[in-house]
Amino acid sequence: MNDEFNDGSAGRPVRQGLLRHRQIPVRALLPNFFTLLSLCAGLTAIRVAIEHKYETALLLIAAAALIDGIDGRLARALKVPSRFGAELDSLADTVNFGVAPALLLYIWGMGGMRGFGWVAALVFACCMALRLARFNAALDTDKPKWQGNYFTGIPAPAGAITVLLPFYLHGLDIVNVRAYPFLIAIYVLAIAFMLVSTIPTWSGKLLGERISREWVLPIFALAALLVGMLWTYPYATVSLLVIGYLSLIPFSYRRFQARLAEDAAFAPSASFPAAPRDHRATDPDVAPDVAPDVAMPPNETKH
Repeated sequence: MNDEFNDGSAGRPVRQGLLRHRQIPVRALLPNFFTLLSLCAGLTAIRVAIEHKYETALLLIAAAALIDGIDGRLARALKVPSRFGAELDSLADTVNFGVAPALLLYIWGMGGMRGFGWVAALVFACCMALRLARFNAALDTDKPKWQGNYFTGIPAPAGAITVLLPFYLHGLDIVNVRAYPFLIAIYVLAIAFMLVSTIPTWSGKLLGERISREWVLPIFALAALLVGMLWTYPYATVSLLVIGYLSLIPFSYRRFQARLAEDAAFAPSASFPAAPRDHRATDPDVAPDVAPDVAMPPNETKH
C-alpha cells in the first residue's frame, strides 16, 4: 500500500480518511446560523433594556421568537438535524426567552421592590431553563401521535411572549400597570409555574399538516388582518392574543384528559377476569342446556 495512505501501523485509522469523513456540508451550518442570530437578538434585548429602551427590547425578543421557529424547521427541511444544533438551540432559548424577558420586566416594572421583584425574575429564568432541559430529556419518549398536538406546560417562546402581558397592558394607556409591581411579580411567578407544570397546552402542530383547499384564501386573509392589527394596534392586538391563549389552557387540559380517558377505555386490557367455571360445560355426562357466562371487556355488551 502507498505510504501516503498508510502510516505503518496496521489497523490504525488513516488521517486523510478521518478528514474526509469529518467534513461538514455547508447546508448543515445554516440552522445554527439562525440559532446564533436569535441569540444575538436576545442578548441585544438585554442591553437595550438596561438602557431603558423597552420597546426595542420587546421587538428584539419577538424577533428571537420568530427566528426560533425557523432554525428547527430549516434543519429538518435540509435533513441536517444534529444533537449539537439541538443543544445550541436550548442554550439560546434560555437567554432569549428566560433571561431577557425576566430582566426586561425587572428593570421596567419590578425594580422598585428590589428583593421580591428580583426573586420573581430569577425564578422565571430558572424555570425556563428547567422547562427546556425537560423538553430535551423527553425527546426520545414514545407518545401517541395525538399527543403531539399538545405541549407539556407553556412552551418557551410562548412563555416569553405571555409573561410580558403587563408591559402590553401598560402600553394601552388605560391603567398605570407599573404602579403595581407586586401584582406584576405574582403574574411572573404564575407564568414561571406554568413553564414547569405538566398541564397540557394546545400546540396546533397536527393542525398544520393538511388544510382543505377552501381554507387557503381565508387563512391568507386572516394573516393579512393580523399583520395590519399588529402594525396599527400592537399592544391591544398582542394583549388580546395573550389573553386568548391563556383562556384556551383550561379547554386544552379538559380535551387532553378526555382523550386519555378514551384511550384507556379502548385499550386492550392486560387480563380479563376469568369466567366462572360451569361444570355443565366441562362434564361430558351433563349436557349444557344453558351457555355459561362469558367475561366481557369493559363498556361492552352481549348481543
